[in-house]
Amino acid sequence: MELTDWIMANEKPLRSGIFFGMLIIMGVWEAVTPKKDRVLTRLLRWSNNLALLAVNIVVARLAFPLAAVGVAAYVAENDWGLMNYYEVPFTVAIIISVIALDFVIYLQHVLVHAVPVLWRLHRVHHADPDIDVTTGLRFHPIEIIISLLIKFAAIVVLGAPVIAVVIFEILLNAGAMFNHANVRLPHSVDRFLRWFIVTPDMHRIHHSVEDDEANSNFGFNLTWWDRLFGTYIVEPRAGHDGMKIGIHHYNDPKQVSWLHGILILPFRAKIGGYTINRRSWDDKNES
Repeated sequence: MELTDWIMANEKPLRSGIFFGMLIIMGVWEAVTPKKDRVLTRLLRWSNNLALLAVNIVVARLAFPLAAVGVAAYVAENDWGLMNYYEVPFTVAIIISVIALDFVIYLQHVLVHAVPVLWRLHRVHHADPDIDVTTGLRFHPIEIIISLLIKFAAIVVLGAPVIAVVIFEILLNAGAMFNHANVRLPHSVDRFLRWFIVTPDMHRIHHSVEDDEANSNFGFNLTWWDRLFGTYIVEPRAGHDGMKIGIHHYNDPKQVSWLHGILILPFRAKIGGYTINRRSWDDKNES
């Protein structure tokens, strides 16, 4: 319990340190060996994507002061959840919880592509005309709230230990920045890593403008779920150099890259003068 107490006491600086460290590392890596040429300037996209992140942090803290770790601590105090009910050994409970939470995030990701009202929110993430480390942080505040509620429910049902939740949160944030990064990995390294974790080349396909490619490679950390459920694509048809990032007709930077445009994007019926006819049932109904 001493380790748990230390993590609870240092959870915020621990997560913040890893977060900013990963952001800097991936940002430098992108600058040195980029995979794709940029459509927009780094200054425009980074300033607005990071501003959106700041908005999300404020909204999340105001809506849920305890956050996921606080929920896990409350669950532990009251012996809720499967891990507590079946008295699963602590180390095993950590491993199972981290894997199970990753699976929940995979299912959530599939859900936000399939349900029209949720896709309206999630298309904020996909409308980014470039993909880099900040794209992994770019989500609408309402989607963040929904995601937190799903995560809280999963923690309660699982009875996930506090340490497992901290590990998962760190892996989720670091993994999102890694696999959205515009970096070039050696082909052999990418192929090896893909047996275990989602790589930038694997996840970049998910941000293609092509419908079938955008509805593939949903995983954020572990690659197992895409392989198991048949949502895995190895390479984009046009190759990574020829693949276009974003959503068809989402071309106006004021609407997809400036903060005010990003925040109202889910509530727009038309983008750039075109009726959206794209990817989800909701978009098809708008045409």
